[in-house]
Order: sequence, then structure tokens, then C-alpha cells
Amino acid sequence: MSLWVFTAQLRVRALSRSQIVQKHMMSTNANLEKEVHLTKSGCAGIITLNRPKALNALNLSMIRQIYPQLKKWEQDNETSLVIIKGAGEKAFCAGGDIRAVTEAGKVGDRLAEDFFKEEYILNNAIGNCQIPYVALIDGITMGGGVGLSVHGHFRVATEKTLFAMPETGIGLFPDVGGGFFLPRLEGKLGLYLALTGFRIKGRNVHQAGIATHFVNSEKIPDLERDLVSLKSPSEEDVADLLNSYHFKCKADDKFVLAEHVDKINRLFKTNSVEEILQNLKQDGSRFALQHLETLKKMSPTSMKITFQQLEEGATKNLSEVLVMEYRLSQACMRGHDFYEGVRAVTFEVDSKEGHCCER
Repeated sequence: MSLWVFTAQLRVRALSRSQIVQKHMMSTNANLEKEVHLTKSGCAGIITLNRPKALNALNLSMIRQIYPQLKKWEQDNETSLVIIKGAGEKAFCAGGDIRAVTEAGKVGDRLAEDFFKEEYILNNAIGNCQIPYVALIDGITMGGGVGLSVHGHFRVATEKTLFAMPETGIGLFPDVGGGFFLPRLEGKLGLYLALTGFRIKGRNVHQAGIATHFVNSEKIPDLERDLVSLKSPSEEDVADLLNSYHFKCKADDKFVLAEHVDKINRLFKTNSVEEILQNLKQDGSRFALQHLETLKKMSPTSMKITFQQLEEGATKNLSEVLVMEYRLSQACMRGHDFYEGVRAVTFEVDSKEGHCCER
């Protein structure tokens, strides 16, 4: 074989490898772009979480795309509000991509540190957003999805909304600013939700004080169209529009916990988790005993962390709470309960052919 032919073959092979690498990089970038769509329509910047098969679970690459764009929209004179929503019909965002974090934590990879840090930075940016921020929580909204919505100016629930903070069941705690908003719910409702992971559906999410508005799911496209059609709207303008949709919905369903509110406030008003367990046992009602059994299945360490988290968070601002929660998250990464909790939940989800571990 001549030197010229050999050299030519090497060049072809090098070009082929280069094309393969380039194609892979393009495919990777395309996948990243598909995970979250960041678009502009009318006066609004629109964030669409686009992992419907994974119930729009939040991962680090999505966070790293959303945060800088949110900051740019804040400074853009032509962007007057931000709308965030989830793709598909099932979920707004069912949590964080906790499997990846778990695997990283086991081997000491930086992802276990970076994910929580950058997620909390995004949560803080949402809580301090300088333009109206509207979260359309039409579907499952848990864990990381709560952090993407609850700190914004407006949260619009529908009959398809399913809210929960189930972290005590996986050896964690209700993070993403849970220590800020949960103790600010009426009475001891926040502590009750934090410890038990109780799921609230539909209009109950508004009645609990988590959502600011309730709109029928079929009206969400109309609402979004009217939002983006506003001309340089103020926060009051956005509120007026949301109110107009909210008040058109019939409010004939009773809050699911209405008959238990007094009991929750009494049984959960204590100085420790141990006292709560004792109160539930002594009460002896069906409601109390059911929740006693629920709490016995949770991580004892997580429940104590959560109790103290909400006690401390009640007197801190959002930024201070997120700093506290970051430190707690890293302590949990060094513990045992978190990994065992995720293993158990992952096994249960896999056995049902699920795709996402909620957080």
C-alpha cells in the first residue's frame, strides 16, 4: 500500500470519527434542549418541562438551562412575566431526578453536591423573581416540582393537581424551601403534610393555601393565551386575570381535611416528634391511628430533621432557609437512611414499571 493511500485512509477514518463525535454531541445537545423548552410568546417567557415519560422530573441539566434564562427575562424590558408548565397530561413535575443523585452520592461524585446547590439557587431566584411568575401546576406536583412553583407569585391548580412532599419516606426532608412555606400554612397543617407526606388533590391544593388559584384543566390553554396577550402587565394585572378565571369555577367541594383540622392542630402542636407519636396513640381515633402507622414507616431521623427544619424555618427568610436545607441535604448524603429509602421506593416504582423516583 502506498504512503499516499495509507494517509488518505487515515484521514477518512479521522473524519469519520470526527463526524461520529460531532453527531453524538449534536444528539446530546438536542436531548438537553428537549428536556426543557424556553420560549417567548407575547409578553411572556415560557418554561416547559419536557420529560413527560419521567413525569417531568427535574435534573441538573434542566436547572442549568432554566436559571440563566430566568435571570435574562428579568432584565428584558420586553418580558413582563414568566409562565412555567409541564408537558404531557400527567404531571407538572413529579420531583427531582433522585436516582442520579443517589448513585452520585454513593461514590462521592460532585453531582450530589451540585444538584442540591444549583436547585436551591434556582428556587431562591424564583422566590425573588422581579416579574410576575405563574406556575401552571396541572398534574402531579411533588418535591422538586414544588420548588419550581410554590415560591413564585402565582400557583394555578386544577382538578388534576396532586401535591405532596413525600421526602420523609425516602430518608430525606421536605427541601426546596419546604422549611419556608410549610410552617406558614395555617395552624399545624404544614408540619402534618411534611411528616406524613399526605397527598392533596385538586381544589384542596388551593384550599390548603398552597395554590393561589384554581382553574379547570380544560381552561388552562385559554388562560395561557390570555396571559401572553397582556400588554406590559403588572403583578396586579396578572392577579386580576387569574381571579377572573378562578371565580368562574364552582367551589362546591369541601376541603378534604376540614373535619380533621382541629385534631391536627392539637395533636401536632408539640415540642418533639416523640410527643406527636404519643398524642396520636393516646387519641385513639381512626384518623390518629392511621397516621400513627404512617409515621412508623417513615425514617425516624428524617422526621426529627423535618420537625426541627420547620421550627427553624418559621423565623427565617427563604434565602436563609435554603442555606440551612443545603447543609441538611449534604448531611443526608453522608448518612444511610436516604440511600435505603431511595432503594426501597425505586424497587416499588420499578415493580410497577415506573420511570421516576419522586422527590
